Amino acid sequence: MSSKQQDPLDIEVGRRVRSLRLEKGMSQEKLGNQLALTFQQIQKYENGTNRIGAAKLQRIAQILGVSVSALYPDPVPAGRTSQEVAELIDTGSTLRLLRAYSRMRSPSLQRALTTLVEEIAEKS
Repeated sequence: MSSKQQDPLDIEVGRRVRSLRLEKGMSQEKLGNQLALTFQQIQKYENGTNRIGAAKLQRIAQILGVSVSALYPDPVPAGRTSQEVAELIDTGSTLRLLRAYSRMRSPSLQRALTTLVEEIAEKS
């Protein structure tokens, strides 16, 4: 791989950082300030242009209140490419739905909501 090619894993980690940062309502500037970096450097990390080193990845996880493993992409659901999944998660309304769903404590309510949304999607 040439030095100009972006590594797919770096891109996915950057997207995950962006998603979690947005979920926390944090700007690139605020995250950068906590890391003693510019917002432009955070943009480069989030775009996968620059690789995030291990120590910096650990610090980002601490700031975002997640484990380092949370910054790595989840397995891609069957029938979806990682690009499609990233694009779905990248929208504001999807993030709001995911946040609300994750706050639900009842597995039976989660199943009921999932069924309801699937039925609505089939009819629209």
